[in-house]
Amino acid sequence: MKTQEDDLLVYDEDDAVKFIMNFLPAEFKSKIDDTKIEYVLDVVYEYYEENGLIDEDSTEEASIDEEDMLNFIIDCAKKDKMNMAEDEVELILEGEYQYGKSLGIYKEEE
Repeated sequence: MKTQEDDLLVYDEDDAVKFIMNFLPAEFKSKIDDTKIEYVLDVVYEYYEENGLIDEDSTEEASIDEEDMLNFIIDCAKKDKMNMAEDEVELILEGEYQYGKSLGIYKEEE
């Protein structure tokens, strides 16, 4: 049986970046580069840590407030002077979600 720990071992940030780049619509490929994607992935991890959503001793699924996470990332991007529009962040997050689904990390909510 596949465990969440197995899923985390499969998650590769370089692969995630490539997956997200391929996921992006053509009109965004000139606006979003690897640096922006890596930044968002790092801030997502920071969000998970700050909200207690990462517990290495637990395999319980966490429920994520997507709007709260989006606002957190946008606020961080402004503070860090990353030139990112909200729609760019949303696309990166959707691409990351699709990457996680392809690995079996995320499941559709019912």
